[in-house]
Amino acid sequence: MPDHMPRPTLGGQTDSANHATPPYGQPQGAAGRKRKPVTTWQIADMRANGEKIAVLTAYDATFAAAADFAGVDCIMVGDSLGMVCQGRSSTVGVSLESMLYHTQCVAQGLVRAEGSALLIADLPFGSYQHSRDQAIGSAIQLMQAGAQMVKLEGGGWTTDVVAFLVERGIPVCGHLGLTPQTVSAQGGYRVQGREEAAAERIRTEAAALDAAGAAMMVLEMIPARLAATISGEMKSCATIGIGAGNGTAGQVLVMHDMLGLNLGRMAKFVRNFLRDADDVHAAFAAYVAAVKDGSFPDNRQHAW
Repeated sequence: MPDHMPRPTLGGQTDSANHATPPYGQPQGAAGRKRKPVTTWQIADMRANGEKIAVLTAYDATFAAAADFAGVDCIMVGDSLGMVCQGRSSTVGVSLESMLYHTQCVAQGLVRAEGSALLIADLPFGSYQHSRDQAIGSAIQLMQAGAQMVKLEGGGWTTDVVAFLVERGIPVCGHLGLTPQTVSAQGGYRVQGREEAAAERIRTEAAALDAAGAAMMVLEMIPARLAATISGEMKSCATIGIGAGNGTAGQVLVMHDMLGLNLGRMAKFVRNFLRDADDVHAAFAAYVAAVKDGSFPDNRQHAW
């Protein structure tokens, strides 16, 4: 091709001196946006002030940038990627290497979009159960990949791991109720904490994680009343519900679920935000707005 001819690019456009912005760059309108980076301190302030915290999963650069631009406070690189990205039947087979790859993708997307959301990454099954040393080694890799907080599942023995990580400067998000990594031991995907003894155990585990320094805690598929009680008992930890009613400090959904894209049966606690939106950007914005104003979740439809 002669040097004076413009070079074709993706989408049929041409590359010239007037096209300084690369394709797949910032979301429209992202430049000059004024939102301070979301930090663990800001999350604590939001909880204290009663402002709902909007959390959404993302697994690649483009969707991460779009979620950030919509105003999502925290983006979670969940091991749910095993099911929605890799086609697995559970999260158990997700490797630390996969989590590192997707965390890097999301982190880079936020950099490209000049994003400000707090990035949380899951410690996958088998990456922290063996020992505290294994847990911190895995957590350090995720933080170096771009995560600003790591999430692990379960109570009891995990309290010591959480304290160990927090003491070494690694922010931690806990996860109680239905814990997908150990769903086989819980009898399948069923509501947890319905029986009095089980509810008391979850409350005790939540209090222990709070005392250990967990900054956030996902409460999944537990009765709304129990989740609200736990949320009120927390000294500093911000509870994030998924199928746990509207009494938590915030909400999280798997991105594919809230867009109505699911390889299996849609869970009761999910709302398809794309159904009434013009596009994905509008669906993300509608989700953030509904979380913030408390209209989602509706306990009559999305909770137990």
